[in-house]
Amino acid sequence: MIAGSAGGRRLKAPDRSGRTRPSSDLMRGAIFSALASLAADLSRVLDLYAGSGALGIEALSRGGGWCDFVERDPAACAVIRENLRLTGFEAQGRVHCTAAQKALDRLAGPYTLVLADPPYADEAAAAVLQALAASPLVAPGRTVIVLEHSARQEPAGSLGQFSLLKARRHGDSAVSMYR
Repeated sequence: MIAGSAGGRRLKAPDRSGRTRPSSDLMRGAIFSALASLAADLSRVLDLYAGSGALGIEALSRGGGWCDFVERDPAACAVIRENLRLTGFEAQGRVHCTAAQKALDRLAGPYTLVLADPPYADEAAAAVLQALAASPLVAPGRTVIVLEHSARQEPAGSLGQFSLLKARRHGDSAVSMYR
C-alpha cells in the first residue's frame, strides 16, 4: 500500500509465473492522485480483474466504504482474501471468484468507482467493459471507471455513455478514466 490507513503494508501477490502484471506503486499513486483531483466517490468500489486486490485495497485504505473484488483465478482469490486480512479490511470487501463477464450478471450496483486492470492480452476485456458501461452496475455522471492498459493501446474515446476524462502513460502501462 502506498497511502491511507494501510499505507506501508506489503501485500502478497499471486504466484502466476509471470502471467500477472501487478499495478506498480507508481501507477497506483497516479491513479489515486487523479481520482482525488476528480473528487471521485470511493464509497462503493468494484475491482474487476483484481489480481492481488491491490487497487481495491488501496481504495479502502484511502477511505473507501466497500469493495467487491472480481478475479477468476482461485489462487489469486485466496491471496486477495489474505491481503484483506493483512490490512484489516475483511469486513469491507467480498471476493467473487468468477470471470468478469459472469460477475456483471451477479453483482448489484451502482458502484461509484470501477477499477479494471485486465490482462493486456485479454481480447474479451473490451466487450466486458462495454457491457459494464451499459449495465445497472454503473451510473453515468456519478461512477468513475478506471482502466489500466498497455501504453501501446490507444484508449477508447468513450465506454457507452462514459466519456474519456483523462489518459496518462507510465512506462509500459497507461491509465484511462471515464465518467
